[in-house]
Amino acid sequence: MLEALIFVVFPFCMVFSAVSDTLSMTIANRVPLLLLGVFLVVAPLTGMAWADIGLHLAAGALLLTVTFALFAFGGMGGGDAKLIAATGVWMGLGMPLMEYLLTSTILGGVLTLSILAFRSSLLSRVVSQNMFLKNFSEDAGGVPYGIALGLGGLVTYPASPLAVWAVERLASQ
Repeated sequence: MLEALIFVVFPFCMVFSAVSDTLSMTIANRVPLLLLGVFLVVAPLTGMAWADIGLHLAAGALLLTVTFALFAFGGMGGGDAKLIAATGVWMGLGMPLMEYLLTSTILGGVLTLSILAFRSSLLSRVVSQNMFLKNFSEDAGGVPYGIALGLGGLVTYPASPLAVWAVERLASQ
């Protein structure tokens, strides 16, 4: 049961965030809250040491501080900032977090350049009323960075401490 929570909740939240940001340019507050809440329930049940749980929470707090500063200066959306912080809690301080941040940054750069190229194309004008593409077409709109954050989370999640624990547990049965 614990393994199911680990294998379902995080990936679901990443996919939901990407789709939600694509359609509405928002990431609901319930997504990072769900990620944080499930982590707080699951981590002690996996036998994770309290000091390690504290380091995971510190990763989230650090990321929240940095990303909200970026939000305050208009560098990113508030939903993106909260999602990065909640994802950081699952990744912890270490290589999984670095991989997540690097992967999301690269994917975000590709996404941003692709959207800018799309917005300057004729195709953008043709599909501007399509519910899936309208946020990509609007020149005044931002970039739905939740797509990059969600994909980055999915790509790097298998190396996260909880995913590694769940795989090892299932392999030993």
